[in-house]
Amino acid sequence: MRVGLLGAGRIGGWHARLLARHPLVDELVVADADRRRAEVLAGPLGARVADPEEVFAARPDAVVIATPTGTHAELLVRACEARIPAFCEKPVAEDLAATLAVRDRVAASGVPVQIGFQRRFDAGYAAARAALRDGGIGVLHRVHMVTADPAPPPAEYVAVSGGIFRDCQIHDFDVLRWVTGQEVEAVTAVGANRGAPYFAEAGDVDASAVLLVLSGGTVATAHGGRYNAAGYDVRMELAGTAGTWVVGLDERAPLRSAEPGVDWPSGDSWGDFRERFEPAYATEIGTFLDVARGHAPSPCTVDDALAALLIAEAATLSRREGRTVRPAELTPAEAR
Repeated sequence: MRVGLLGAGRIGGWHARLLARHPLVDELVVADADRRRAEVLAGPLGARVADPEEVFAARPDAVVIATPTGTHAELLVRACEARIPAFCEKPVAEDLAATLAVRDRVAASGVPVQIGFQRRFDAGYAAARAALRDGGIGVLHRVHMVTADPAPPPAEYVAVSGGIFRDCQIHDFDVLRWVTGQEVEAVTAVGANRGAPYFAEAGDVDASAVLLVLSGGTVATAHGGRYNAAGYDVRMELAGTAGTWVVGLDERAPLRSAEPGVDWPSGDSWGDFRERFEPAYATEIGTFLDVARGHAPSPCTVDDALAALLIAEAATLSRREGRTVRPAELTPAEAR
């Protein structure tokens, strides 16, 4: 397969290395607004460098979009108009209105599109999902999720990130839907600023908590943090009438027991999201190549991304206004 990669930044570089070693990829073409950055990335991988325009003109078998957020919508629509299957990192667009517009144009094109929510491809989340469906958890009563970064992102990133719910906890919101098979009906969110002032200056928080009521009656909580110096902590606990399953509870979980004589977990803590989810990213890209070849349906559609965004928008509004928000109230009925 001939694959075009648009974007040679941090996440683009990660995808480039996965694509370069994938057996289905015969040619990888890297494009970036900064051609020098594309050359630095492509050289060691044996990839070719091109301008973004040249990538589309060459009509590759697939494109991977890992450019800055503000360019996602335009590039995704352009790929669909060119009949090129596309993988696009989240978010689909900068706001809800633009996401709805992209969803409609993607649907009208009929071109396969996969959105980048890598937790769907993590072995732990997949096992918990299967256990829930197979009855191993029983009737699901509650879910608890944690996403905590070891160190905060820089001020310039926070200013354009969209906030902790849209940037960080949107992964919790997506995988909550995927694992449980339930929709989020109500959201109540709070946040705090305990660290650098640039979070508050951007209208954001560096610690958050969200209460979510699901369509099946389950109650879920999600905690987010930007200052978890112990390490990268991502977990999901599902408690039901037949058992409790925990995703992310392994030797590298950045936890320490306060109980005497308990020294587990005892491994080195996860350093960042790429280290923790490397196998998931590899599976995600491999799945997309199958989608692009027509061998599988998209496992994460624009509609899925829209559903997660609506929860994030509801959490943002809830924190701002101090009230419970229903995601359904945020989009017109004709767009649902």
